[in-house]
Amino acid sequence: MAQLLLVHSDPALLDAMGSHLELEGHDVDMATCGAAALAGARSTSPDLIVIEASRHGVDGMEVLRRLRRTSDVPVILVGSTAEESDVLRGFGLGADDYVPRPCRLPELAARIGAVLARGRRGPGCSSTLERGGFIVDRAKHRVRRRDDWIKLTPTEFRLLMLLMEEPGRVMSADELVRRVWGAEYAGQADYVRRYIWYLRHKLEDDPDRPAFLQNERNAGYFFSDQRSGADDAAGGNSARRES
Repeated sequence: MAQLLLVHSDPALLDAMGSHLELEGHDVDMATCGAAALAGARSTSPDLIVIEASRHGVDGMEVLRRLRRTSDVPVILVGSTAEESDVLRGFGLGADDYVPRPCRLPELAARIGAVLARGRRGPGCSSTLERGGFIVDRAKHRVRRRDDWIKLTPTEFRLLMLLMEEPGRVMSADELVRRVWGAEYAGQADYVRRYIWYLRHKLEDDPDRPAFLQNERNAGYFFSDQRSGADDAAGGNSARRES
């Protein structure tokens, strides 16, 4: 089904994870340290990487930080805690999911499947999309504004595409979670809020006064094409926009 790279400092747990995921039909490579993980990512080009994020084992956050310099491969962090600061730091570095321990192997397999499925969803027939001065290359998962290419993680790209495909339509956090992360992530509205924050800091001239990624209070989020946004403002309808 997919080529996976598993990274964990505990060989016994690593073997258990690998055996379970092989039974699920995946091809699995393993690494027990950060250096081996980065080397494996370069040599095998995995479809997805699962990385331990522990204070006493593999420093998954540092591995992810280095990995994101050159690769947008989907990454799931398996953290030793469920502390919000750790979860948000992982997402901030570009993780596609964060699973706190203890994590049952069937749950991990389901989350791997969900992340892989998000990457396979086709956003439409046309290979490019232009909105508000942004040019999106769907095939290469790249976004350009003016002369600059903007690097997005796979999840950031999927969320942006979903909003850009229907500009002006307000989508609730629940809808965005279901369509971007999957139905199994129901109730995780904080994912949306955090990723909108990331996108605003990458795309907006002033993230505190967003022109494109806007929200309707108590309703949801929408993408505002700059041209139509200017027309609304001229007509006195700019109160909808919030930061």
